[in-house]
Amino acid sequence: MKTINELQDEIIEEFTELDDWMDRYQLLIDLGNEQEPLDEKYKTESNLIDGCQSRVWLQCDEEDGKLLFKAESDALIVKGIVTLLINVLSGHTPDEILEANLYFIPEIGLKEHLSPTRSNGLLAMVKQIRMYALAYKAKLQ
Repeated sequence: MKTINELQDEIIEEFTELDDWMDRYQLLIDLGNEQEPLDEKYKTESNLIDGCQSRVWLQCDEEDGKLLFKAESDALIVKGIVTLLINVLSGHTPDEILEANLYFIPEIGLKEHLSPTRSNGLLAMVKQIRMYALAYKAKLQ
């Protein structure tokens, strides 16, 4: 299992190979399309992330002390963004998730190339993932 930072470094490498932002957006869309569709039973109100302009569902399950995330969005680029977050954070312990410095977000230029509403949505996704980590951390102690 790779560490969160190793996974972030891979993403940074993949994105920095693309100079053009249109290519980077296409990469995000491709990542989102590669993601397995979220089971309909998880597309519930309680799994919808507040603060996202588009609809984003985030499902979290715990297995052997590690959190496994699945997500989907009805917007292509947003689906790619949430896929990136899941690729980095899923399969790690609540502590690892809570202590992670998500430096890949500014490194690949996501912050400055997203509209303010998408940027807020990204922060809401990160916040929701950390909320799950906090909840499971309390539960697992």
